Amino acid sequence: MLELPIWASPLISECQNSGEDVDVALKLAADYGRLLPQPGRGETALRWAVLAAVGEHNLTVARVLEAHSDALAILNEAGAAPPEGTWGVFAAEAAPHRLEAHGSDARVTLNGVKPWCSLAARLSSALVTAHVRSDERQLFRVSLRHPSVTAESPGTWVARGLRNIVSAPVRFEATPAEPVGPPGWYLTRPGFAWGGMGVAACWHGGARGLRTALVRGSAGRTGDLAAMHVGAVDAALYASEAALTAAAARIDAAQAEGGAGQVLGLRVRATVADAVERTIRHVGHALGPAPLAFEEEHARRVADLELYVRQHHAERDLARLGGAVLAARPGGSAA
Repeated sequence: MLELPIWASPLISECQNSGEDVDVALKLAADYGRLLPQPGRGETALRWAVLAAVGEHNLTVARVLEAHSDALAILNEAGAAPPEGTWGVFAAEAAPHRLEAHGSDARVTLNGVKPWCSLAARLSSALVTAHVRSDERQLFRVSLRHPSVTAESPGTWVARGLRNIVSAPVRFEATPAEPVGPPGWYLTRPGFAWGGMGVAACWHGGARGLRTALVRGSAGRTGDLAAMHVGAVDAALYASEAALTAAAARIDAAQAEGGAGQVLGLRVRATVADAVERTIRHVGHALGPAPLAFEEEHARRVADLELYVRQHHAERDLARLGGAVLAARPGGSAA
């Protein structure tokens, strides 16, 4: 990927030394989130290069920085000024939880429970989707420090990866909220697919960190088997980086909007997720159990990456991609 800007050097240095410290991750997100170029403005590749570099050294920081910077990008896309504080984006749906918005644009309140709200007790604000009609959702900005907002106990959070990025339901009780875009805008805007590819850049970076460990652990080994694992990982990550680079160029050329952007996002995320899973497998086969058992940084990176990449919806997303290809033309491509 691209050479990093000068301002990213202290960010990467902090990543190397902060481990799983969420307080540091939140501070870095607040300090550097505004410096990331906005997607679709000519420097999308640079934005993703920084996210990948952060992910290569620290997936806890990458996870927090990506979510915060995505919220800033969404607000920018909606024409809003850059906000203060630290932000999350809470758009997941999971039964039996349901969040509803009531009222008019002049006065909207949120009522219900939103699942999968990462670090809700630590963030200042969030962009949250809520049901406005039986079949539509709308995005709202909300203060997480309002007394009507309750982050429920994370007692069931037992993750071994991204252990301190705690996700738990949040209860809203007549919480004041401000609409961001009309109903349906959040999922149909061009930036939705672009943001999903930004997450993939973080996955790619995490896999690069594993490649470094693989090369270091394979140095000096004789025979073709060690070289085979290195070659397989190198090829997979070459394809992953090529997909991200090409996608960034298409976004900046205004060729990734509407259906074309959605298909591009599905393709890129599938390519990167496949490369990540191949990397985890080959590194595990090549290095065996020792680094997983005795090397804190390596074991943490593997666990973090295995959880993080599950944001890709695997076969469901591949089915969506295949459906788009088949709907476009009998023998070819959706775009």
